[in-house]
Amino acid sequence: MDVIGKLLPIEGYHVLLKGDLPFDYAKSLTHLYQPLIGMEAVMLYQTLLHEMDLQQETRDQTHHTLMNYMNMPLDNVYKARLKLEGIGLLKTFEQQTEEHNSYTYELQCPFSPSSFFKDEMLTQLLHHHIGRDKFLMLKQNYDKETSRTNEANVTASFHDVFQTFQPSPDEDVLVNSPNGSSSSASDMDFSWMEQILKRQMIPAEKVLTPENKKLVSQMMVLYDLTTLEVEKAVLWALTDENSLHHNEFKQACHDLFKNKHHQATVKLTERTQSVENDKSNKKPLTKEEQFIAELERISPKQLLEDLSNGGQASGQDLKVIRDIMTTQGLPSPVMNVLIHYVLLQTNMKLSKAYMEKIASHWSRANLKTAREAMTFAKKEQADFQKPKPAGKYNKRSNSSQEVVPDWFKERKKKQRQVPKKESENNQNHDEFAALLQEFSNGNQK
Repeated sequence: MDVIGKLLPIEGYHVLLKGDLPFDYAKSLTHLYQPLIGMEAVMLYQTLLHEMDLQQETRDQTHHTLMNYMNMPLDNVYKARLKLEGIGLLKTFEQQTEEHNSYTYELQCPFSPSSFFKDEMLTQLLHHHIGRDKFLMLKQNYDKETSRTNEANVTASFHDVFQTFQPSPDEDVLVNSPNGSSSSASDMDFSWMEQILKRQMIPAEKVLTPENKKLVSQMMVLYDLTTLEVEKAVLWALTDENSLHHNEFKQACHDLFKNKHHQATVKLTERTQSVENDKSNKKPLTKEEQFIAELERISPKQLLEDLSNGGQASGQDLKVIRDIMTTQGLPSPVMNVLIHYVLLQTNMKLSKAYMEKIASHWSRANLKTAREAMTFAKKEQADFQKPKPAGKYNKRSNSSQEVVPDWFKERKKKQRQVPKKESENNQNHDEFAALLQEFSNGNQK
């Protein structure tokens, strides 16, 4: 994460505390929060907390003071601040002045040990970080039944700072929400889930209680699940009385995660991109670039459904695609281009033999991205349309005049009518790029 210039030593800060600290907050910070955010973030929280007694009302402290107190470079202080913001222990408010910026750090009270285990997301994260035996020991010990106008909120959210798994080099990190884009749990729209439950004749108001909505949104973010996967987990965890069984739902989400990412661990890690870079969306310049970006992002199943105007992809088509991808080793973006190309050539039918023939060619060409596949397909098409030079044996001699019987003429006439479909396929070749742009326009709407 690039943090150079995000914070200056001369910039001042003022500390506030929101609410009252639980009497055993130190136990929470040490045993429950520290495994998630690290020692430096906990140390920054403690330093800010105890510095409130020393700060002067007329003069802010500078961040140079924090560097000296913690014996830490400023970039580490900034990273620790982001972790506190992401985990919910700090809110930061920035005030811009002519000289330099100043900040108000509003400390949020940590959960008491017993309250910590009532937060499903933090509980699951702690379980994955410290292991089952240590987690059960802590839970048994702590989980007991007990009873500004000119400031802008610039607090980093959980998704800006953390990701819950370490992706492979060729795997994109995207937290899915019902509308297909990255979103926070508080902004999640559950209308899609209500429609699914109503179609299943299940009372949505009984399932989608505020508590269950919070659990569903947290597990969706934690395990990087799509709406379809969340639907499966919810339906799996419903009891006979149409209530959501929390433990079964959490286990179902974890199993879906392991099947999706082929790994058994969930761990809180820092995002490799800066917060500002995540928030700035650089859109492709041309429609073709937009379509290439779409082919890089979506799955072959989603592409088939988009081309079917939202209809479900058939199991037979998915089996054909699966077999070709596994046997030929084509990446998903290349497979997307192949699917679209074959559909254009075969009047929107998936011909397995035709796909296998092209896939083997593309596999030998070692195509890795959608852009490479489209460029390769266009080049092949351009070579196909080049006029072939006529050889000396292809030229008919005008000197000899043969007598052709009528039945032979009729047969030739019928043969000339058969390749009409082939000419239509050639026309589809010519319209390939145009149809790609047309499809990208449809996705933009």
